[in-house]
Amino acid sequence: MKKEEALFMAEALKEALKAAKTGEVPVGAVIVREGGVIARGYNKKESSLDPTSHAEIIAIRRASRKIKNWRLERATLYVTLEPCLMCMGALVQARVERLVFASFDPKAGACGSLYDISGDERLNHRIKVASGVMEKEATELLKGFFSGLRKGKA
Repeated sequence: MKKEEALFMAEALKEALKAAKTGEVPVGAVIVREGGVIARGYNKKESSLDPTSHAEIIAIRRASRKIKNWRLERATLYVTLEPCLMCMGALVQARVERLVFASFDPKAGACGSLYDISGDERLNHRIKVASGVMEKEATELLKGFFSGLRKGKA
Protein backbone atom coordinates (compact mmCIF):
# COMPACT_ATOMS: atom_id res chain seq x y z
CA MET A 1 0.00 0.00 0.00
CA LYS A 2 1.33 3.39 -0.96
CA LYS A 3 1.55 6.08 1.69
CA GLU A 4 -0.64 8.38 -0.42
CA GLU A 5 -3.33 5.69 -0.72
CA ALA A 6 -3.44 5.20 3.04
CA LEU A 7 -3.63 8.96 3.62
CA PHE A 8 -6.61 9.46 1.32
CA MET A 9 -8.36 6.26 2.41
CA ALA A 10 -8.12 7.53 5.99
CA GLU A 11 -10.02 10.60 4.78
CA ALA A 12 -12.67 8.36 3.21
CA LEU A 13 -12.95 6.47 6.50
CA LYS A 14 -13.61 9.77 8.29
CA GLU A 15 -16.52 10.31 5.91
CA ALA A 16 -17.77 6.77 6.62
CA LEU A 17 -17.75 7.55 10.34
CA LYS A 18 -19.94 10.60 9.67
CA ALA A 19 -22.43 8.30 7.93
CA ALA A 20 -22.43 5.85 10.84
CA LYS A 21 -23.08 8.65 13.35
CA THR A 22 -26.23 9.60 11.44
CA GLY A 23 -27.50 6.01 11.19
CA GLU A 24 -26.42 5.54 7.57
CA VAL A 25 -24.45 2.57 6.26
CA PRO A 26 -20.85 3.68 6.92
CA VAL A 27 -19.44 4.25 3.45
CA GLY A 28 -17.31 7.28 2.72
CA ALA A 29 -15.60 8.63 -0.37
CA VAL A 30 -13.15 11.34 -1.37
CA ILE A 31 -12.07 12.46 -4.81
CA VAL A 32 -8.47 13.50 -5.26
CA ARG A 33 -7.03 15.49 -8.13
CA GLU A 34 -3.59 17.07 -8.48
CA GLY A 35 -2.59 15.82 -5.04
CA GLY A 36 -5.50 17.21 -3.04
CA VAL A 37 -9.03 16.33 -2.01
CA ILE A 38 -11.54 18.17 -4.21
CA ALA A 39 -14.72 16.54 -2.90
CA ARG A 40 -16.08 14.35 -0.13
CA GLY A 41 -19.21 12.34 0.41
CA TYR A 42 -20.82 9.75 2.62
CA ASN A 43 -23.96 7.66 2.36
CA LYS A 44 -27.19 9.60 2.87
CA LYS A 45 -29.82 7.24 1.45
CA GLU A 46 -31.88 7.10 4.64
CA SER A 47 -31.79 10.80 5.52
CA SER A 48 -32.35 12.02 1.96
CA LEU A 49 -34.88 9.31 1.05
CA ASP A 50 -32.93 9.04 -2.19
CA PRO A 51 -31.62 5.66 -3.39
CA THR A 52 -28.92 7.42 -5.44
CA SER A 53 -27.38 9.14 -2.40
CA HIS A 54 -24.37 6.85 -2.23
CA ALA A 55 -21.05 8.29 -1.03
CA GLU A 56 -19.54 8.01 -4.51
CA ILE A 57 -22.41 9.80 -6.27
CA ILE A 58 -22.38 12.64 -3.74
CA ALA A 59 -18.61 13.04 -4.12
CA ILE A 60 -18.83 12.96 -7.94
CA ARG A 61 -21.52 15.66 -7.95
CA ARG A 62 -19.51 17.88 -5.60
CA ALA A 63 -16.27 17.40 -7.55
CA SER A 64 -17.96 18.22 -10.85
CA ARG A 65 -19.42 21.42 -9.40
CA LYS A 66 -16.08 22.38 -7.89
CA ILE A 67 -14.09 22.03 -11.12
CA LYS A 68 -17.06 23.16 -13.23
CA ASN A 69 -16.80 20.12 -15.48
CA TRP A 70 -18.53 16.73 -15.49
CA ARG A 71 -15.33 15.11 -16.76
CA LEU A 72 -13.25 14.15 -13.73
CA GLU A 73 -10.19 13.27 -15.76
CA ARG A 74 -6.95 12.79 -13.79
CA ALA A 75 -9.05 12.16 -10.66
CA THR A 76 -8.93 9.26 -8.23
CA LEU A 77 -11.91 8.22 -6.13
CA TYR A 78 -11.14 6.62 -2.75
CA VAL A 79 -14.06 4.75 -1.20
CA THR A 80 -14.37 2.44 1.79
CA LEU A 81 -16.53 -0.18 0.03
CA GLU A 82 -16.41 -1.61 -3.48
CA PRO A 83 -18.81 0.43 -5.63
CA CYS A 84 -22.13 -0.94 -6.84
CA LEU A 85 -23.30 -1.01 -10.47
CA MET A 86 -24.85 2.46 -10.25
CA CYS A 87 -21.71 4.00 -8.80
CA MET A 88 -19.40 2.24 -11.26
CA GLY A 89 -21.61 3.51 -14.08
CA ALA A 90 -21.27 7.04 -12.71
CA LEU A 91 -17.49 6.67 -12.43
CA VAL A 92 -17.31 5.58 -16.06
CA GLN A 93 -19.57 8.43 -17.15
CA ALA A 94 -17.48 10.94 -15.17
CA ARG A 95 -14.27 9.61 -16.75
CA VAL A 96 -12.64 9.06 -13.36
CA GLU A 97 -9.13 7.77 -14.03
CA ARG A 98 -8.58 5.64 -10.96
CA LEU A 99 -10.53 3.95 -8.18
CA VAL A 100 -9.11 2.84 -4.83
CA PHE A 101 -11.39 0.92 -2.49
CA ALA A 102 -11.00 -0.79 0.87
CA SER A 103 -13.46 -3.68 1.27
CA PHE A 104 -14.99 -5.94 -1.34
CA ASP A 105 -18.79 -6.12 -1.43
CA PRO A 106 -19.81 -9.71 -2.22
CA LYS A 107 -23.51 -8.77 -2.39
CA ALA A 108 -23.40 -5.74 -4.69
CA GLY A 109 -19.82 -5.08 -5.81
CA ALA A 110 -19.30 -4.10 -9.44
CA CYS A 111 -15.53 -3.95 -9.48
CA GLY A 112 -14.62 -7.60 -9.10
CA SER A 113 -17.11 -9.22 -6.73
CA LEU A 114 -20.27 -9.69 -8.79
CA TYR A 115 -19.30 -7.73 -11.89
CA ASP A 116 -16.23 -5.90 -13.15
CA ILE A 117 -17.30 -2.72 -14.88
CA SER A 118 -13.87 -1.10 -14.46
CA GLY A 119 -12.23 -2.96 -17.33
CA ASP A 120 -15.18 -3.83 -19.54
CA GLU A 121 -13.94 -3.21 -23.07
CA ARG A 122 -17.48 -2.71 -24.35
CA LEU A 123 -17.60 0.62 -22.52
CA ASN A 124 -16.03 3.85 -23.72
CA HIS A 125 -13.87 4.33 -20.61
CA ARG A 126 -11.91 2.04 -18.33
CA ILE A 127 -10.81 2.72 -14.78
CA LYS A 128 -7.57 1.68 -13.09
CA VAL A 129 -8.32 -0.06 -9.79
CA ALA A 130 -6.55 -0.77 -6.51
CA SER A 131 -8.35 -2.72 -3.79
CA GLY A 132 -7.78 -3.75 -0.20
CA VAL A 133 -6.38 -0.40 0.97
CA MET A 134 -7.15 -0.22 4.70
CA GLU A 135 -9.53 -3.13 4.21
CA LYS A 136 -9.40 -4.24 7.84
CA GLU A 137 -10.46 -0.84 9.19
CA ALA A 138 -13.29 -0.43 6.69
CA THR A 139 -14.57 -3.98 7.21
CA GLU A 140 -14.55 -3.59 10.99
CA LEU A 141 -16.53 -0.37 10.69
CA LEU A 142 -19.16 -2.04 8.50
CA LYS A 143 -19.38 -5.16 10.67
CA GLY A 144 -19.73 -3.08 13.83
CA PHE A 145 -22.49 -1.00 12.27
CA PHE A 146 -24.53 -3.99 11.13
CA SER A 147 -23.94 -5.83 14.39
CA GLY A 148 -25.32 -2.80 16.23
CA LEU A 149 -28.38 -2.76 13.98
CA ARG A 150 -29.06 -6.44 14.67
CA LYS A 151 -28.70 -5.93 18.43
CA GLY A 152 -31.03 -2.93 18.28
CA LYS A 153 -33.71 -4.97 16.53
CA ALA A 154 -33.43 -7.91 18.90
